[in-house]
Amino acid sequence: MSTNRVKVGIVGLGRWAKVLTKASKSSDQIEIVSGYSRSEDTRQAFGREMGISAVPDLKTLLADPQIAGVILTVPNEQHLPLAREVAMAGKHVYTEKPIAATLEDGLEIEALESRFGITITVGHSARLMAGIRRIREAIDAGELGRVGFMEANFSNERALELTPATWRWYKSRAPGGPLSQLAIHQFDVLHYLGGEIVEASAVASKLSPVGAEVDDQSMTLLKFADGKVGYVGSCWTSPGVFAVRVFGSKGLMHYEIDFGTWDTPSKLHENSTLYIQRGKDGYAKREELKVPESDMFRIELEMFAASCRSGRSNELTAHNGNVAVAVVNAALRSIERRGQLVAIAEMIAEARSREGARHVA
Repeated sequence: MSTNRVKVGIVGLGRWAKVLTKASKSSDQIEIVSGYSRSEDTRQAFGREMGISAVPDLKTLLADPQIAGVILTVPNEQHLPLAREVAMAGKHVYTEKPIAATLEDGLEIEALESRFGITITVGHSARLMAGIRRIREAIDAGELGRVGFMEANFSNERALELTPATWRWYKSRAPGGPLSQLAIHQFDVLHYLGGEIVEASAVASKLSPVGAEVDDQSMTLLKFADGKVGYVGSCWTSPGVFAVRVFGSKGLMHYEIDFGTWDTPSKLHENSTLYIQRGKDGYAKREELKVPESDMFRIELEMFAASCRSGRSNELTAHNGNVAVAVVNAALRSIERRGQLVAIAEMIAEARSREGARHVA
């Protein structure tokens, strides 16, 4: 392992911090050297399990001159205040998706880059899956012809397990249920594969028997700047699935993973499906493609390390993170308007106005 790895800290030492820390241990480009949580018990448990020292306060972590950047794996509403503290300390920021709890917070996080001369990396890792990258390669090479339609689904059984003691029970904390928690991954994936998203229309429903406040079924239609269309479905009352399909004039490609290996992406290739149908060939003549081994979490951390080293943004930008949140907001607005199309630019303009008003206040 390289001794020249970029050294970073991590704040928020729960389950996802452990997932990312484990991913970092296989990298020769990044090293998590220090962690912080408000809970002493959590700090001690994390230190024992991960073999990484935990500091008693954030000030100590930020004062460490060897730390070039900080990973935030904290609740969404804490992203902005903590990102601001990290940026003020002159350190680069990695924040888990979504970029923030609100779009105006996300835009303020984006503004930290120019204000403090640091970079923001947002953990939209799904676009880094090997199968998604292969589809993008086929699109760029013209292998699929002109792409006119895309579809994606990300679903699991979360709504069947909710209780009032879990934060996802509440509309204020998980607006739209799977829309804001799962579909947001696919909004970023389709943005990556299809380019600028200009409008969204959505419907939602509540079918889980547990009685949570949130909707648990959603479907969002998307319109892209070049005219292509697509949709993202997300169900919170079914077995887990993550699938993407892209339709072009010369062929279509389908990619699907075993959701059970989401937390261990280095194993995704073992049970993934990737195929292409060409021309007028039917499903029986599809060409099965090998999915190479990869690790989306290690890759995103290495992108963060590269930004810490160079001071230049990587493709997991704050802007892309904000687009994903804006699409969620547009879908939520559309649900309120019974499926009316809502412009993504409208959502961003409104958020910028609210952001400006609170600074004036």
